[in-house]
Amino acid sequence: MSDGTGIPETPGGVEAGARPADGVTPGPLPDRYKWVALSNTTLGMFMATVDASIVIISMPAIFRGIHLDPFAAGNISYLLWMIMGYMTVTAVLVVTLGRLGDMVGRVRIYNLGFVVFTLASVALSFDPAYGGAGAMWLIAWRIVQALGGSMLMANSAAIITDAFPARQRGMALGINQIAGLSGQFVGLVLGGLLSAWDWRAIFWINVPVGVLGTIWAYRSLRETSARRHAGIDWWGNIGFAGGCGLLLVSITYGIQPYGGHTMGWTSPKVLAGLAGGVALLVLFGVVETRVAQPMFHLGLFRNRSFAAGNAAALLASIARGGLQFMLIIWLQGIWLPLHGYDYADAPLWAGIFLLPLTAGFLVSGPLCGYLSDRFGVRYFTTGGLLVFAASFVGLLLLPITFSYWAFALLIALNGIGSGMFSAPNTSAIMSSVPQAHRGAASGMRSTFQNSGMALSIGVFFSLLIAGLASRLPQTLEAGLRAQGVPASVAQHAASLPPVSTVFSAFLGINPVRTLLGPTGVLQTLPAHNAAVLTGKQFFPNLISAPFHHGLVIVFATATAMSVLAAAASLLRGDPTADLRA
Repeated sequence: MSDGTGIPETPGGVEAGARPADGVTPGPLPDRYKWVALSNTTLGMFMATVDASIVIISMPAIFRGIHLDPFAAGNISYLLWMIMGYMTVTAVLVVTLGRLGDMVGRVRIYNLGFVVFTLASVALSFDPAYGGAGAMWLIAWRIVQALGGSMLMANSAAIITDAFPARQRGMALGINQIAGLSGQFVGLVLGGLLSAWDWRAIFWINVPVGVLGTIWAYRSLRETSARRHAGIDWWGNIGFAGGCGLLLVSITYGIQPYGGHTMGWTSPKVLAGLAGGVALLVLFGVVETRVAQPMFHLGLFRNRSFAAGNAAALLASIARGGLQFMLIIWLQGIWLPLHGYDYADAPLWAGIFLLPLTAGFLVSGPLCGYLSDRFGVRYFTTGGLLVFAASFVGLLLLPITFSYWAFALLIALNGIGSGMFSAPNTSAIMSSVPQAHRGAASGMRSTFQNSGMALSIGVFFSLLIAGLASRLPQTLEAGLRAQGVPASVAQHAASLPPVSTVFSAFLGINPVRTLLGPTGVLQTLPAHNAAVLTGKQFFPNLISAPFHHGLVIVFATATAMSVLAAAASLLRGDPTADLRA
């Protein structure tokens, strides 16, 4: 029979032609096995996502540790690749690795992910070089680490879905999703604490957790689903990896300065990469309709719940992905210095002040996952996305020097809306596909989510820089000249790309001292003027209005994305359909 996807399935939920994994016969398992599977996969997801954000908040310590000047020509590229490289790899590989899990065993690929991730963490902590060579070592091993993370992400949801009955899947997937997404926020605080001691500690922390998880996974997890003997869709893999890779790499270079432009979107290399990426993805779609054993089961999109759930997930991920980045810059570059915090301490406190976002997610995610098992998913997913959109409207209306309690309430609301949506939506997606294709479906779901995160940083950052570029140069020049800086020096400082100013705030560095230090002007100014320029108040006050202009554009875009995601969620059909076993 068929479930509407066009993929034949036997009455037991196993695809026709499938057979047990090597040496294992799927059958009844002890009731406690499902909790073992949930615990281990939750640990794996938490470890993978903590490491994504722990690097973001630890960038100042990393740059100091490898003696890398963030303002030297080309060094912004290193910073972006340390962040975007991980996201790009996970976005490109999760479908392939999910499909591979369907073929050779989900647990086998998942367990290997623990090993790869742990070994890469060891290599990252022993970076032997400094400067550009040290940065390239970190970027290369971050890519290897992302390979391990992709193996974990691609198969964890499928392992849980196989282990739990339909009436408990929402709760189980909710816990797993909460652990994964909360890891992004826990990593901010953990990174601030560990990097204050030693930047290498942000990678050391993975090693004992990875060793424990690896041993536990190999000893406890079992193949519970059938697997299919199938060839690898090489052309499909090449087309998808090449298309996604080219798009995300081009976005990474597009948000960097090019020639005399504030960003690189007019660069021939970027334009060619974007066009080539789109062409390869179109070719990939054609190939997948013609091969007997495709990597990307386009037939799954005939199921309305699967298609609408993934569309909503992609749009919500674009809305959410760049939020963390924007809030960190807002706190570190403006709000914290204006409230007396040193630039060097700002990363740690930014992570602490973002905890309401995590708390909101932690409270609503498991609860709504549990309730969606009983009452259906559509009310929670659509309602959560509308709450999500409302929080962006609130942030848009918030003054740049806000009252913290208003800010905390709004980001908590954002976390609540995200939690209401994420767990029920994942449960609906995974429950709507045949058992034999859950690895591929999990990879496809992760691809939409990870691609949305990477796209979001590119889109949001470009919008922010565009907003700053229209106002910051004039404001910066006027502010410097008002403190006695010569017109030629002020004009030169104001002509530097806004991206440098944004990254200085992001890295917790006083940008005025960086901009004027090499000129020697600070030593020629009256002591009072020099103190004002390099103090905690001057620069944050100076950029507040231009930055807020950029934030309004960013949050308005996020609101629109959230509303579109809510509309897509409504299209999933009968809210009780996903409860049918």
